[in-house]
Amino acid sequence: MLKGVLFDLDGTLLDIDIDGFLSDYFGALGPVVAGVLGDGVDSAVGLRAVIESTSAMVASHPGRINRSVFNERFHQLTDVDLDLEEFALPFERFYAEVFPTLRKAIGPRDGAREVVQTALNLGLQVAIATNPIFPLSAIRERMRWADVLDLPVHAVTSYENMHSTKPLPGYFSETAKLIGATTQSCLMVGDDRVLDMGAADVGMRTFYVGAPPVPASDFTGNLRDLAALLPRLAEQDEL
Repeated sequence: MLKGVLFDLDGTLLDIDIDGFLSDYFGALGPVVAGVLGDGVDSAVGLRAVIESTSAMVASHPGRINRSVFNERFHQLTDVDLDLEEFALPFERFYAEVFPTLRKAIGPRDGAREVVQTALNLGLQVAIATNPIFPLSAIRERMRWADVLDLPVHAVTSYENMHSTKPLPGYFSETAKLIGATTQSCLMVGDDRVLDMGAADVGMRTFYVGAPPVPASDFTGNLRDLAALLPRLAEQDEL
């Protein structure tokens, strides 16, 4: 029986040109990183450290919080300890003040709010299962853009609370545990053939909402199709 639904964010609930967004994001982040590293440091040097530290998060590191892995690698590369408030504060200001300005024309995908609300109305446990390589503040801002921030979801995966990233099996198992469900009783909804549909490796059913070609998945369609399907899945004895 269906107990939980994991919704990817970018490209699934949020209509976003991820390449364009990341270009704007790194362009805005560069000066902040350079400022933290000190006078005379080129922003490109700092951004390379951010990218390499993110790669460390994406690699398997059982039992370690993603943020800790990122901060440790960043410290190794730059000698800057992001666990210290004096260095963390400029990044916190960036996500509070600058990150929201990157929205531009980004908004919810058709049916995004309705499908999350449908899942909640059915009594299902709901996770916003975005790849946890961002801080919660940045994810909550993108949830705002997707018009789902105020909905009472049960978990949001971020780099502060997760020990792995997509598509590692541990990510999906941990997210299911966060909402009190087994992987076999969850449905992963996403637009990425690799990052999201990898949930099948731990026994989750999958619903693909991305562009063709359609990968191997249990269901495919748009978010309104999913909203119509969820009541039937919730009534079945077996998912």
